[in-house]
Amino acid sequence: MRARHQTFVSGRTGADIENMKLKVARKGDWFRRLAHPQHGRVEWRPALDFPIDVLAREARSADLVIIGRAKTPGDAYSSLDPGVALLRIGRPTLIVPDDVSAVRADHILIAWKDTREARRAVRDALPFLRSAARVTIVAICEAGDENTVAGHVDDVADYLARHGISGDPRVIPNRGGSAAEQLTKLAQAEGADLLVAGAYGHSRLGEWFFGGMTRDLLAASPICCLMSH
Repeated sequence: MRARHQTFVSGRTGADIENMKLKVARKGDWFRRLAHPQHGRVEWRPALDFPIDVLAREARSADLVIIGRAKTPGDAYSSLDPGVALLRIGRPTLIVPDDVSAVRADHILIAWKDTREARRAVRDALPFLRSAARVTIVAICEAGDENTVAGHVDDVADYLARHGISGDPRVIPNRGGSAAEQLTKLAQAEGADLLVAGAYGHSRLGEWFFGGMTRDLLAASPICCLMSH
């Protein structure tokens, strides 16, 4: 298990840099105390650099990256935007709300849309899906598209079955409003504790201007989301 902690230091005095190094060292001690009892190998890699650059660079050796859901306060030199991270790191990413302390992934809900990103997310989630007690595949569609979308969702269920995973396919007519809100309400009502979704099937700029699944999940999902771009 690895953790990264980083701060940008351009224009800082020597005393500032030493203070930052001390803060990072303290954070490393905190992480080791937290992680070591549950994990045989714990590695802490501190760096004084742009957070997103360090994360993107170090993700080359990771199977999974775990970050908070909300953008941390501050400027680009001392904060991490999870939306930018999803576009940069090239690894499946677990987005965790602030009030969630553990992920069991007993009931996983797959938010299906027939996009490259959703296909990638399902493939990346296979280790979690194999261990889940229940898997639900949900597609939200517009009126008149039910039969076509049902065929797509059935294909996903068949794909999972070939990997020894039983998935419950569902097609839900769009009732208006955010698809992300409809999915998270369903997840909460049925006790799902992990949502799998593709990230940014449309351009990120378009999502932030006009709305989109990724933007809405990053802003408000009450459960953890495993996302891939």
